[in-house]
Amino acid sequence: MSKGVKNLTKWEIAVIPGDGIGKEVVPAALDVLQAVADVHGGIAFSFTEFPWSCDYYVEHGQMMPDDGLSTLRNFAAIFLGAVGNPKLVPDHISLWGLLLKIRREFEQVINIRPAKYFRGLSSPLAEPRDFDFVVVRENSEGEYSEVGGRIHRGEDEIAIQNAVFTRKGTERAMRYAFELARKRKGHVTSATKSNGIFHTMPFWDEVFADVKRDYPDVATASYHIDALAAFFVTRPHTFDVVVASNLFGDILTDLGGAIMGSIGIAPAANINVNGNYPSMFEPVHGSAPDIYGKGIANPIGQIWTAKLMLDHFGEEELGALLLRVVEDVTADGVKTPDLGGTATTKEVAAEICRRLRAYA
Repeated sequence: MSKGVKNLTKWEIAVIPGDGIGKEVVPAALDVLQAVADVHGGIAFSFTEFPWSCDYYVEHGQMMPDDGLSTLRNFAAIFLGAVGNPKLVPDHISLWGLLLKIRREFEQVINIRPAKYFRGLSSPLAEPRDFDFVVVRENSEGEYSEVGGRIHRGEDEIAIQNAVFTRKGTERAMRYAFELARKRKGHVTSATKSNGIFHTMPFWDEVFADVKRDYPDVATASYHIDALAAFFVTRPHTFDVVVASNLFGDILTDLGGAIMGSIGIAPAANINVNGNYPSMFEPVHGSAPDIYGKGIANPIGQIWTAKLMLDHFGEEELGALLLRVVEDVTADGVKTPDLGGTATTKEVAAEICRRLRAYA
């Protein structure tokens, strides 16, 4: 890591704290990112905050202004807190008006969510055995396509939801997973259900078989989603990179957060792979309006999300240092109440910053 400022790299970051505890954990994570920049000495962050949220919707009738996407397009990345306050705005409006709108319009076709045995956390697993895996989720189509509809009423009512799988989108997610595995432990697991879903999952299996031929150095496995979910509980330490469809990836990553001991620490990255738009980084947890304003929200999910952003910028060594420090702090008992501690949001972030700056 550089200690000088001769070739300073500056990253322009769009910050959207959003709703609820997003307004508490995002500022905490920004403090940590500033400490990271101080440690490095050769990078700097410029944060531009946008108030787009359910409160914004109540005032303006939309989750973001009409030119919101064109404004965001000029940033290196988007750092998002949490979206949603059903007391003010129905969830389908808040999500499709902000989070999902950004994902779709900015072609953030890959979603990455890591899960690992986290020092200082009590996993509900009896023998977690230091698991460390990443789920690569196809993020643009699959079961979450908008194709379908509803007809008739009463007992004759019919709802049809079409899952759309393209070879381009499927192969893109799989190749991303294989490339990531080459940087890790060299193994990719495919999540399928070809014994029960007649068309799309056999197609998924065929594309996986085609793609893996190009990666003879990477070992592979394929499991039906029901068995795979069970294996996440019984032997998560055997997995490295798991590639999954939109729905399967969504379910598996929540399970990943659960076996870590808290969904509140789980991070996510929405990746644009063609370079035409910024990628977006967000924690998996929601806005938790029930604890907003109490100062006890867990900032680790947002801070780990910052680590994923550093990785995306090519600062993987710095990201690894950040996560190591976060684990040290957690292992030493500086934790928010949801993890069994007594520290506030600000106290956890301040301790992480203090220890980071000790490396400068």
